[in-house]
Amino acid sequence: MEIPSELRCLFSAEVKQPDESFIIEVPADEVQIGELEAGETYQVGFLSTETTMNQSSADSQSANGQRQEPPVEEGETRRVEIANIGEQGDGVARVERGFVVIVPDTEVGERVAVEIETVTETVAFAEVTERISYYE
Repeated sequence: MEIPSELRCLFSAEVKQPDESFIIEVPADEVQIGELEAGETYQVGFLSTETTMNQSSADSQSANGQRQEPPVEEGETRRVEIANIGEQGDGVARVERGFVVIVPDTEVGERVAVEIETVTETVAFAEVTERISYYE
């Protein structure tokens, strides 16, 4: 999957239907950190949870078949949402191109700020620096 440089934010949300229309809630911190602006119009894309959860790190190859560098660096701070829990009980978040970031001591749906501590070709390990919110 190619991620455009214009991407402003990435989060998971449930589609709700209170009336004759549907609602997707944008987390407040996405606006507060300045990536989005209230009242502006943005293009919205949808990916199924099944599709994004099943992407492998093999998808990190570019269109010309060359291996791409991991989209995170050691020491970098990121805001992520925990998508699921891995086999060892650690939180799993995904960033650009479905790249996996393992975050201990987190729960599914939790949004956290993390510092990337270790980066390999296929996965990164991070520690929580701030607990932002929890979305079910």
